Amino acid sequence: MRILKGIFWILWRVWFYILIALPIIVMFPFLFVSILREKWYPYFFIMARIWAKFILYGMGFYYKVETDQELKPHESYVFIANHTSMTDIMLMLAVVRNPFVFVGKKELAKIPLFGFFYKRTSIMVDRGSQKSRMEVFERAQRRLHQGLSICIFPEGGVPDESILLDEFKDGAFRMALEHQIPIVPLTFADNKKRLSYTFFSGSPGMMRVKIHPFMETKDRPADKKEIKELREKAWETIHNQLQLFQ
Repeated sequence: MRILKGIFWILWRVWFYILIALPIIVMFPFLFVSILREKWYPYFFIMARIWAKFILYGMGFYYKVETDQELKPHESYVFIANHTSMTDIMLMLAVVRNPFVFVGKKELAKIPLFGFFYKRTSIMVDRGSQKSRMEVFERAQRRLHQGLSICIFPEGGVPDESILLDEFKDGAFRMALEHQIPIVPLTFADNKKRLSYTFFSGSPGMMRVKIHPFMETKDRPADKKEIKELREKAWETIHNQLQLFQ
């Protein structure tokens, strides 16, 4: 039985990477054209959502979303969520309709095919470089002025699987305060169980998502006290929801 499970997991993981590549290959000409100009990004975003849903459904995942507050079209937000799986990017794209840009680690740009579009559409950050972190804010400001939103996983990376929720970095909260835009916390309940970074693990099934009430930043200064307050409140919100999902 263990051997059969092992074979299933190997084939299932290989299938996951096939699903990542297949729609990119099929849509490549349209994706390529959509990244030629920044103002065409919303068209790229539509195709990215198709790509994300193709992968999720192809892997046997289906998602259920509980929303406490509806997003407004054409409004900018900073979306944050816990980071537990390779499917976090896909699930965020699938459940959020407002066009947003990911802020993520530059290492993802090395992934064949996916990385080609990732480095041209996302805001990459070298977490070991102070200069890179400062450049993130400049690029994010330009994107926000274009009417887009920003998505950041504030744990700064995928934590050890034994950790329910790691500490949050300041970046998302400083950015939201400096630009006076709401923070939208999301909790992903099942991604770690569905497809974690442990190779011989995972299974098809439901992915539950909770979209929490927005955290307002209007008329709040971007000082250390406000950043700390927002960061701790966001962490507590997602952590408490994860405990309820257990």
